[in-house]
Amino acid sequence: MAETNARRRAGIGCRAHSGWAVMVAVSGTKDAPQIIDRRRVELITSGLPKQPYHAAEKLGLTDAQRLIRESANAARNLARHALRALVDTLGHEGYSVTGVGIALSSGRTLGALAATLASHAMIHTAEGELFRNALIAASEQCQLPVTRVRERDLFAHASNQLGTPADKLRAWLADLGRPLGPPWRVDEKISALLGWLVLAQP
Repeated sequence: MAETNARRRAGIGCRAHSGWAVMVAVSGTKDAPQIIDRRRVELITSGLPKQPYHAAEKLGLTDAQRLIRESANAARNLARHALRALVDTLGHEGYSVTGVGIALSSGRTLGALAATLASHAMIHTAEGELFRNALIAASEQCQLPVTRVRERDLFAHASNQLGTPADKLRAWLADLGRPLGPPWRVDEKISALLGWLVLAQP
């Protein structure tokens, strides 16, 4: 009876974009994961640009700082509400979320805002960091441990952690999404693999 009533473990994986993110929840076991939820969540409010650093590039420094601050606050609030909603939904379905996996960039470390806005490459890096940081902050506010993996290292890391060759992981990820139907793109696959890594942790 205790086993019947036991809450099932679940891990959540996230991949951020400018203004939105994908969240995928994974349960099952390390060797037989299952997708139990997937959703796209908005990370910017109406009236604010989806690419705040690109918009800030055209402003004076004071206005640029204000825009970035407002955008970061909005992203954190929306990320927290979205993650809490997903955790609550899973809780009502009998799942206990054990952590969140987030794909990180391999970009350079950001400097002062003026220097960032002077470099188009750094603007792209900063854009991603703003929304990734919002997801990290949301996870911490929900008291969920965060697993951070650089996206370019993800399959090598997962292969090592899961004991499965990377090409087999790619095939499994393609199969995992079939029962759900579209969309099942790179965003969902990467998020699923991150959730799988969280699930596989002791």
